[in-house]
Amino acid sequence: MSFDNIIDRNGTASMKWDKYRGQDILPLWVADMDFAAPDSVLAALHQRIDHGVLGYTNPPDSLVEAVQQYARRHYQWDIAADWILWLPGLVQGLNLACRAAGQAGDAVVTATPVYPPFLRAPGLSNRELIAVPLIESQDGRWEWDFAAFEAAITPQTKLLLLCHPHNPVGRAWNRDELNTLLGIARKHNLIVCSDEIHCDLLLDEGLTHLPFATLDAEFTQQTITLYAPSKTWNLPGLGCAFAVIPNAALRARFRREMAGLVPSVNLLGYIGAEAAYRDHSTWYHELIATLRINRQLLADAFAGSRLRITFPEATYLAWIDARAIHPTHPLPIFEAHGVGLSDGADFGFPGWVRINFGCPTATLQQALERLKPLLVGVNEQAKRDATRPKPILMAALFFG
Repeated sequence: MSFDNIIDRNGTASMKWDKYRGQDILPLWVADMDFAAPDSVLAALHQRIDHGVLGYTNPPDSLVEAVQQYARRHYQWDIAADWILWLPGLVQGLNLACRAAGQAGDAVVTATPVYPPFLRAPGLSNRELIAVPLIESQDGRWEWDFAAFEAAITPQTKLLLLCHPHNPVGRAWNRDELNTLLGIARKHNLIVCSDEIHCDLLLDEGLTHLPFATLDAEFTQQTITLYAPSKTWNLPGLGCAFAVIPNAALRARFRREMAGLVPSVNLLGYIGAEAAYRDHSTWYHELIATLRINRQLLADAFAGSRLRITFPEATYLAWIDARAIHPTHPLPIFEAHGVGLSDGADFGFPGWVRINFGCPTATLQQALERLKPLLVGVNEQAKRDATRPKPILMAALFFG
């Protein structure tokens, strides 16, 4: 497949594209790429459809084997088959983790800005949310404020929700950072639920993914790890994810919380997932190459601008400080310029926006052309501000 091919998604009931239906706004918001899935995945789906019978389906043993082989090859992690619980989506996993750890009235800690379901899941589970901001260094790199993070933990805190790699700041947490979190979690006897859905979208050369559960053989019993093929191979519409829970008691409680509420994965979800984890085509490498080109385009376009963009190590998402154009509600200004982004307020950071650059390069170039009036240089903006009449002078002219 060509990643330059622009596929018209209008008229397909696409959540991403229908948001601005009838408007001249390019949707670069929700984490859904505008690329066709690998040919191997599409072929497997066609073959299953051609079988003709679409009945209730168990997780195929071959899918479990594919996941085990993939984890062993890419993460050096041996996952036992009975550790895996299948889910129709990763968001359900976040909510189930909140319910499986502690009791109603306990607390869940996480770091912001973060994927919005992290902020909603604790409340939906009758847990208190403790949100501790990450800190941005002078070079634009986001880091943990470990002292503040640990200080925020209370005796009622039972669960740490970790985003690894992090959405939206794009950090792929390194071993030292993860080991520090491990020490905090061990000290406070926390269960750690690690969302690792973006772990195969590493854009910096030389990066490898380190699952949190593999840091310590003993502590792995206090972990829940969430995965899905949906981001890497662009299969979110198939609704297939899974939790890896080594501890039998924790796994049983997680499963108990699912009972009667969480539907089974549909058969095409299983088929697509297995084909993705077994895919050995050039598709993935071409995807990463395209995302690196798009990431650099963003960095170049925003260089020297009054809007600061985070250069992500991982994911196809970039985090933008847009407070220079509005301190709390910049999104409508981007939309007025024909580009639809995700509102940072939903991630716990008003005044910021998130852009999805998982699209053909030509689409991103079109979006950046539309945003040129907003990408004013800092010095140029200062000159404009200096020549703009001050409010008090405007009042004097009006009433004079």
